[in-house]
Amino acid sequence: MNPIDTFNLDIRALGTFVAVLDEGSVSRAAVKLGVSQSAVSHTLDRLRQALGDPLFVKSGRGITPTRYALQAGPHIRQILDDLHSLASGPPFTPETAEFTFTIAANDYQRDLLLPPLATILRREAPGIRLQVIPSGIPSAGMLRKDVCDLIISPHAPEATDIMQRGLMADRMVVFYDPNQRDAPRDLPDYLKADHIALLFATGEKPGLETSLTARGLTRRTVVTVSNFSGLPEFLRGTDMLATAPELMSKHLLREFAWTPLPFDFKPFTLLMLWHRRNQNDPAHRWLRNHVNGVAATLNGLNP
Repeated sequence: MNPIDTFNLDIRALGTFVAVLDEGSVSRAAVKLGVSQSAVSHTLDRLRQALGDPLFVKSGRGITPTRYALQAGPHIRQILDDLHSLASGPPFTPETAEFTFTIAANDYQRDLLLPPLATILRREAPGIRLQVIPSGIPSAGMLRKDVCDLIISPHAPEATDIMQRGLMADRMVVFYDPNQRDAPRDLPDYLKADHIALLFATGEKPGLETSLTARGLTRRTVVTVSNFSGLPEFLRGTDMLATAPELMSKHLLREFAWTPLPFDFKPFTLLMLWHRRNQNDPAHRWLRNHVNGVAATLNGLNP
């Protein structure tokens, strides 16, 4: 028997072999594969040359597999199964998975969505470690360079290789200490008050500041913090105002009263962002589904 000519083997040729073996007929295999009988016959000739065996011989009006073909059949099926598994990505079992998943999220998104996600991971996938880093105003490079696996932010980079999914809607409102003052009556009352403002550690300003500047409006900022978690201690016991997402009334700012902004400022959507290369990765998809499930639960609690 000649050495196997691996250069004459490919997945289509092996698939043709299995089809002929299953159907016991070149013509029926051709119908099953959607090709001509001559194409099947030509592929079988290549396989005979590569494997050094007739594979199928005439028997009456039909054909019958050789002993070699019968013995090779299970091995070739396994090869095809392995190749199909390779195409669909590595297997993923949450219970036994061991890796670190990095999510970029500022403190508002972090405190709202990620503690429930951590609870799910500890219960269903204890080997998956969750790492959270700040996102600031996120860039596409964070995902392209594997700085993180996922971003949760209302700001989506303009890039065709970045995928996104909306998680939940929110809006900016005005928080204040009801023991120290009343809600601002109108826009002039809002603008003349002392404010606690936000300036991300990366230097970017929130969209609210840009909107006010575009309107030619100026508010009096007396304290600036780098994240939302700095608001409560500065706000408590003072007559200052803090403009922040309404959903923060559910956790970080729950002890304070709030009122709508005294000017139009469009609501925003928290987005889940990831790179296209991870679109079909089973582990990544599993984690995205759980993030979306956490958001859906919170949406149900906040109709």
